[in-house]
Amino acid sequence: MEARDTELKKELDATLHARRDLGEEYDSALVESFLEKIEERLHAAVERRVRRLAAEQQITVARSPRRQRSGDNFGERFGFAIVTMVLAIPLSAIGVANADLAGLIVTWLGIVGVNAAHAAQAWPWQRRRSRSTGSDWND
Repeated sequence: MEARDTELKKELDATLHARRDLGEEYDSALVESFLEKIEERLHAAVERRVRRLAAEQQITVARSPRRQRSGDNFGERFGFAIVTMVLAIPLSAIGVANADLAGLIVTWLGIVGVNAAHAAQAWPWQRRRSRSTGSDWND
């Protein structure tokens, strides 16, 4: 910071020395010139600061943990249900062909179980439990 202050001091000394040499009729031109130099330095400093803050923000965003996808999305749950229902048709036929009514019941219990397990991921108390470590040593 002191190097910039000495540069500005040199600029001011040069402006004052030019004023002494040129006379008072050039005061406004010299002041405007000096103010333009100060303004350029200010703009450069502000631009550096904005770039630094933008870079810091990008680094913060890049380092922040990504939100993990969960079963909260309605479209995902609906799609999963549609796929299991489509697969239920051939699975039911295979179950009935191999074990009659008992095979059909086991097939549908499996389909209901898979859908229930998938839906359980969206329940708030399931998410809370999965986040906790279960250890009292981490407190």
